[in-house]
Amino acid sequence: MSSAADFRLRDVAVPAFAPSIVNAVGLGAITPVLALLARDLGASVGQAAFVVALLGLGSLVGSLPAGALVARIGERRALVLAGVVDAAAMALAALAPSVWVLGVAVVVSGMAWTVFLLARQGFLIVVAPPPLRARAMSTLGGSHRIGAFVGPVVGGGLLALTQDLRSVFWLAAVMALLAALVVVLAPDLTAEHEGSPGRARPESVLRVLRQHLRTLLSVGSAVVVIAGARSLRITLLPLWADHLGISASTTSLVFGAAALLEIALFYPAGWVMDRHGRTAVAVPVVALLGLGVLSLPLTSGLVGFTALALLMAVGNGLGSGIVMTLGADTAPEQGRAQYLGGFRLTGDIGGAGGPLVVSALALVLPLGVVCLTLGAACLAGSGWVAHRVSRIDRGRRELARAQRDAP
Repeated sequence: MSSAADFRLRDVAVPAFAPSIVNAVGLGAITPVLALLARDLGASVGQAAFVVALLGLGSLVGSLPAGALVARIGERRALVLAGVVDAAAMALAALAPSVWVLGVAVVVSGMAWTVFLLARQGFLIVVAPPPLRARAMSTLGGSHRIGAFVGPVVGGGLLALTQDLRSVFWLAAVMALLAALVVVLAPDLTAEHEGSPGRARPESVLRVLRQHLRTLLSVGSAVVVIAGARSLRITLLPLWADHLGISASTTSLVFGAAALLEIALFYPAGWVMDRHGRTAVAVPVVALLGLGVLSLPLTSGLVGFTALALLMAVGNGLGSGIVMTLGADTAPEQGRAQYLGGFRLTGDIGGAGGPLVVSALALVLPLGVVCLTLGAACLAGSGWVAHRVSRIDRGRRELARAQRDAP
């Protein structure tokens, strides 16, 4: 591991962030057209929405197996394998003759994406010193946002040329293979850490999770709140825009502006976490998102809607890398990949649970009341996040003090 004095993010930019950006371009490209391809294959509106949700489901069910895979074959091999599998899944989607085949491809792609995230997180834990860990993790989160912003632009341009939805999935397949190729060609900075192929058999995922169950339940509960609050933004904003009669194209432009704001904030967010603690970011993330959701019913036009979308973008942008940073802070040296798989599962539960809660409440309550209810819940949840995350900050300060006082 490098020392804080001689470590520079740009020194590991290619192996750490380039594969993530490339892979995220492919994922970002298919996201706007996935439901459209499902509809072309005969899916109803509800079925098409479910196909989109399968990306998150694949990530959810793949979290624990991803941790086991990374622990067994190492981060570098896992990245290459994930790229190849994702490319195959996107090719299957491009050739899909039916909705269920498309759904299978989407689930596999979601699982491959989880392997990719865990392997990059583990890589940065090894190469980035603790005083700069949050900046490394927030930059990794920012690389995903860059790819997610560029992807729809590139995919939209390709679609304009080909007039074929399936061409975007072929683009995603190429991006996945290119990400794997970048990993192969980039310097291997974790070779010594990963050891030889004949190293001791890694512990099982369940054993590692049992050993660290208390941490997963305490810090993980805060992560559920953070991820759930962040998921409300992408669920409620489009619904409220439709409620106000704002067109889909205008809503997309608002989301694009919000995405640019998030990209601008990812590195400052990491700097704040490293200098002032994780609580200084985790609490504002949930509070700003909650305030934005709570205020949605007060808006009646495009200007107010855009202002709240940008406010929530600030909250989401500040949260770039926060979950990965908390996972890195609490991860053990032995069984790290398995632990990170379990830790990611808590975030996936929050991310998947948010839209489900919105759906359930919307069945019995007007949309404005749903916003008020969930916004208030987020503001209350920010107190819980402060309680749990502040313990991590205290532990980090005590460790730093002990290291300074050591002879």
